[in-house]
Order: sequence, then C-alpha cells, then structure tokens
Amino acid sequence: MKNFIHFLVCLLLSGLTSAQSGKISGKITDSDQKPLDAVLISLLSATDNSLQKTTFSEADGSFIFSNLPDNQYLILIDSDGFETYQSQPVAIARNATDLPPIVLSAASRKLDEVVIVKKKSFVENKIDRTVVNVDALMSAAGSDAMDVLEKSPGISIDQNGVITFKGKSGVAVFIDDKPTYLSGADLEAYLKSLPASTLNQIEFMTNPPAKYDAAGSAGVINIKTKKSRQKGFNGSFSSRVSKGKRGRGQNSLNLNYTDGRIRLYGNAGFSAGDALTDLYIFRRYKNPDGRTKTLFDQNSVLTGKNNSANVRVGMDYYLSEKTTLGISVNGFSSSAKNISDVRSVLTNAESVLDSTIVADNKEDKKFKNGGITFNYSRDLSEGKKLTADADFLTYSDKTAQLYRNYVYQPDGSLSSSDRSTGNLPSKISIYAFKTDYSQPFKGEASFETGYKVSYSKTDNIADYADIINGVPVPNLKNSNHFKYDEVIHAAYANFNKSFKRFSLQTGLRLENTMSKGNQLGNDTPNSASRFTRSYTNLFPTVYLMYKLDSIGDNQLVTSYGKRINRPYYQDLNPFLSPLDKFTFYSGNPYLNPSFSHNVELSYRYKGIFSTTLSYGKSKDDINETIEIKDEIYYSRPGNIGRSEYFSLNVQSDFEVAKWFSTSLYTEATHSSYRSALYTEGLDSKGAFVFFSSNNRFTISKSWSAELSGRYNSKITSSQFTLGARGSINISIQKKILKDQGTLRLIANDIFYMGINNGVINNLQLTDATWKNKPDSRYVAIAFSYSFGKMFQSKSQERSGAESEQSRVKG
Repeated sequence: MKNFIHFLVCLLLSGLTSAQSGKISGKITDSDQKPLDAVLISLLSATDNSLQKTTFSEADGSFIFSNLPDNQYLILIDSDGFETYQSQPVAIARNATDLPPIVLSAASRKLDEVVIVKKKSFVENKIDRTVVNVDALMSAAGSDAMDVLEKSPGISIDQNGVITFKGKSGVAVFIDDKPTYLSGADLEAYLKSLPASTLNQIEFMTNPPAKYDAAGSAGVINIKTKKSRQKGFNGSFSSRVSKGKRGRGQNSLNLNYTDGRIRLYGNAGFSAGDALTDLYIFRRYKNPDGRTKTLFDQNSVLTGKNNSANVRVGMDYYLSEKTTLGISVNGFSSSAKNISDVRSVLTNAESVLDSTIVADNKEDKKFKNGGITFNYSRDLSEGKKLTADADFLTYSDKTAQLYRNYVYQPDGSLSSSDRSTGNLPSKISIYAFKTDYSQPFKGEASFETGYKVSYSKTDNIADYADIINGVPVPNLKNSNHFKYDEVIHAAYANFNKSFKRFSLQTGLRLENTMSKGNQLGNDTPNSASRFTRSYTNLFPTVYLMYKLDSIGDNQLVTSYGKRINRPYYQDLNPFLSPLDKFTFYSGNPYLNPSFSHNVELSYRYKGIFSTTLSYGKSKDDINETIEIKDEIYYSRPGNIGRSEYFSLNVQSDFEVAKWFSTSLYTEATHSSYRSALYTEGLDSKGAFVFFSSNNRFTISKSWSAELSGRYNSKITSSQFTLGARGSINISIQKKILKDQGTLRLIANDIFYMGINNGVINNLQLTDATWKNKPDSRYVAIAFSYSFGKMFQSKSQERSGAESEQSRVKG
C-alpha cells in the first residue's frame, strides 16, 4: 500500500513540474455590448469536431481555455435565447491567443417562412459510456425516472423492481454521481417519485472508470439531473394522472434562484395511487420415481395504496471565481399499505381436493431516507482541480405485518386457523468522505487520483408473535436481532491520453473492505453468532479508441474492467419472513462478494450506428435461489459458483426525414450458470433476443408524436427461466401557452404484453411455475410548464458515498 501511494505521489509531482500549455481567451457580449455571465462555451477540435473542453463565461463575459497543445480549434456557443455561434479555426503555437470580442445575436422569436428545430439525439456513445438524453424522449415528460429507465436501450425491469442491463443483474444506480443506496422495492419507489422533468441525461457504463466505486458487477447507471445558474428565478412544474385497472397521480416542482455568488436550487416530487397485481403460482411435488405426489395451485390478489415523496434543496456559494462551497439536503419518504388475498388449493395426483388454505395478510410499510452532503471545489492553476465531499445518510424502515390463515376441508368446513404478527424495524447509517485531484498534461493528456473512506452501520430487528386465544406469544424461531458494520478504504489513479487517431484511458482502483456481523439471537432456538471479514482487491480498467479515418466517422472502441458485487445489507440478515404457510423469505449471512470481468469491442459510425460484442464472467455471482424442504418454499440470496455470458448488440439513432427520427436497439445474448445448489446441482444455459424501438414524429410546429416498443424472448437467469414479454406505447404532444407548456396523451402497453411469467428450475422433486399480471396497461394525461431559462450549472453536485447506497434493499 505504501509503495502504491508513493507511486501516485511521484507521478503527481512529475506532472506538476512538466505541465505546459497554450491558451485561448475571449469575451462574449450581447448585441447591446452587455457581458453575458454563466454561458456554456465548448472547445472543439477543428480536425474532427470532437469536444475537447468546456467552460463558463464569468460575470464580465470573459472566458479562458488553458493547457492546450499545438492544434487548431473551434469555439462553439449554443445558448438559450441566442443564435448558435461557431468560430473559424483558431490556431495556437505555445502562446496565448486572445480572440476578438464575440457578440451573440438574439434568437428570432418568429419565423413564419422558415422554422429551424435543433433535435437532440436520443442516444450518444462515448469512449467509456452510453448516454441517453431524456428530453429527446417525449413520453418522459410528466412521468418518472423509472419509466425513462425502462425505455432506455438494453434495460429490463422485472416484477420485483430488479434492474438488469444487457441481461445482467447487479447494476449500481447513481443520481448525479451519487449512489442511491437503495434497491428492490425501495429503489423502485424512489425512482417513481423522481420527476422525469428534472432529469437531463442517463449514463450507462458497463466498465466505469476507476474514479467510480468498483461495486456493481453489471456496471453503473448514473442519472444526471438538470442544473441552472441563470441569474434570477426560474423553474418548471409537471403533473400527470394515469388510469389502468387502478389510478395514480404524480406531481413535480423544480426551482432555481441565482444572485451574485449564491445559487439556490430545489426540487420536489410526490406520487400517490393504488396498486394491483394478480399472481399465480403452481407447484407439482413428485415422488422419488418422478410420479406426481401432490399439486399446489395458488392465486394471490395483491392490492395496496402507495404514496411517495422526495425533496432536495441545496446551495452553492462561490467564494471566488475558482472556489465553490456547496451543501445539499435531501429526503425521501414512502408508505405502503398492502393487502394479500391468497387462495391456495392442495390436491392429490388425481387432482382430488385435499384442502384449501385462505390467507388474509396485511402489511404496513413506512420507509424514510435523509441525507446531507457538503462539497468543496477549487480550480487551481493550469486546469488543475481539487474537490472534497462529505456525506451523512440515514435510512429507516418500519414494517408491521399481520398474517391470518384458514384451512378448509373438501366439504368446506373450517379445520384450523392461525394468526400471527410481525414487527420489523431496521436502520442504516452511512458516513463517507472522498477527495479527488485532476490535472491536465501537455499533449491532450490528463491524470486523476483520489481517496475515499466509508463507514456503514445497520441494525435489524425481527419480532414475531403468534396470537393464541387472543394473546400474543413470542415466536422465538422467527424472531432475531442482527447488526452489521462495514468500513471500505479506496484509492485510485486514472490517466487519459489522446493522439491523432488513438485515444487511451486506463485506471487502477484499490479497495480494502473490513466487515463484521453480529446475530444476537435468543435463548432458543436461535443462538448468537458472529463473523468478521477483511479483503483487499485491485480493479483495473482500460479503454482504447481508434479512428479508422482522419475525421473520425468510423471508430473502433475496446474496454476491459473488473468489478465487485457486495451483498445488499439486508441480504446478510438471516431472519425468516413468511409470505404464507408455504413460502418463506430469508437472508444469508454467509454470502461472499462476487467478482466479474467484462470485455467489450465496439464499432461506431458517426453518431448514428454502433455494434458491440461483449463477454463477461463472474465468480460467486449473487442471485435469488429457491430451496424446497418438506414441501415448503424458501427464497434466499445465494452465491452462484460460475456464470458466463456472450452478447452482441446493434444500436442506431438517426433522422429518417425532417419529420421522423428513430432509435433502434437489438441484442442477442447467451448466458450459462454452474454451481452447487442445495440438493440439486445447477447447470443452466440459454440464449435470448431483446429489441426496442423509439420513433419520434414532428407533425407540425406545435404537434408531435412518439411510438415506442420493446420485446424480449425467454431468458435463462440462474435458477429461473423468465418468459417472453414486451410493450407497445404511444404518445401525442401539443405545445401550448406560447410554447412554455406542453400537454401529452400517453398510452402504455396498449396490447398488455408486459405480463411476467416463468419457471423455477433445480428444485428437489418439484416443478414450479408462476405468472405475475401487473397493472402495466394504462392511459395518462400529462401537463408540464417551464418558466425562466435553463442553463447548465457551473458546479456539479457530488457525493463522497459512491456505492454503499446501492446496497440498501427494500
């Protein structure tokens, strides 16, 4: 470790002494010679129009690009309210070039004869990530982050809210480079409360740079929100009402205010509605000779009332032109009152009724999350930058359960009944600190390094009781108390270098993890137990890009990355949680972290076409596993010894005509899994095809439409075979209120193809299938209104907590 730090320091000092640069400076004003502040200015290469750097104009309109190698450049300014400006080629030769004053002309308000509309691409490809521009998706307006995510290329979301990327689970989800610390139902509720109107881009990284935490075996999804540093007050509002079998409403508000050295911002979202799911489960229990022993047929009607809200407020204070202090506070709250009306039928091999079990289960769940983040940013000389971030986050989950089961004989008489309760409070606290330093070098090169430490503490209680003669009697078998602490230290170095046709980005991240678990237990039957773990790993990443022609229309890109997937905090909790008399869920304190290696090779043509060949393998991959014991169904996370996948995808985004643009994505993947698994060894493999399309139509100046669809064939995933499913969606938009407002009509899954179904394999003497029919077909009306001007912020909200959030599971 000392040698590694010594290497970083030597490399850093050598860069400090060798950096030399040319400069391009200038000043921008409007037609009245008034300086323009906080305008985004882009520096492009005059050779291939590739983006080299960006900056913002200062209060006096001045701007400067430093540390530039000998080359020719273009200045591009594309700002709301002004005509787009692009300079002639600007040459520098190891000295400073001062440009003549740049005057931006006000954009024309009325163009009766000619209408020029600049369309943003739905998908963009970069050397280390794929970017989706949310504003290019019409159906996103008035919706939420979960809807936008599900319509993104390569993304699939199952009935439990688990997100898979290119057929792989284990994705880490970030907001503005800040982990959500959520998963499962709580992540789904949070993303559904995050208004799409506040989103700017979504970044998909199979092999994230070394700057990112190594967590997430399938990569990182980073959702970037909109920022504004326009002086004065501006904002936006959106509202949406949807109706399927049940109804739901969503509202959002986004506000910004900047005056002098202070920028204040805030957004809030609220959603409320009724949920409905029809779940069918069938199990065939067999004798050792394979003949049918008994049949189990269950139908559950799951209903509920779900409310969620999130609020984020923050302030940036500009101490000087180069130093910024920031603070942000965010809160998220969700509540759900769920009712499970379950009817289970047991028959013998000849389908003669044995008994009927009726369950009336209720769950009252309240989840809260609050956090505070402090940011510091300092622009040093010659393009060097230093940042520091500190975070504190807390999560609280209070779940109260009531189980009532009634067993009826074939003649309809009640033979037995039971009643039990569960009280499951849990709390997670996370503290994190990180610092990063970046420095450009001569010849289009840069270096980054940083350090991070995080501490996570969880406390889970399960308190179950059986109600006997109206009196609660503690159920010690299911009750327990589990605590888990974890400390992670990390350091990284990342280097970028661009040549005439060749670009390189490589990094190395070191992470040390120390954890301890404590199951307090009770007198009987759960005895106390403890465990401690400590491990250190290196995570390299490499990206190579080669331009096949001088202007870079044709490119080859290859990348490699090693990732880790740590267990969700709650998955280490050994508690048993009953769904009914035949189904139990539990955690697994013996879970090991899984490691994966991912390689990709891509060909790209301009910004309109790309194809990627991917290969990945994982050891100890963490997946849901199912065990049948005495005809009782146990679901728990487990390590899959070895998994492997090959994938080929093709993606395009282009304009067919001035009135019609389309984005297409198709993928073919083969995956395989091998592992020891309870009483049955797992050896499963299979291939699937995924297709999605988004088509955007401009009908007139104020009318537009969108037609989108997606389909995936049968998927093999560890112990499960997931059935084919898809959706077709239509949106129509009308601009109103002098183009500041929009009104949209949205129809989702109009042919009701979004039904989840599948088969559970590798069960001891048991065949099992399921079908889940969600309320995915609905019609929605959305209204949005914006006021003021929206500009990208000079500063960017950051967080020192990179991966711990994504391991909080609901």
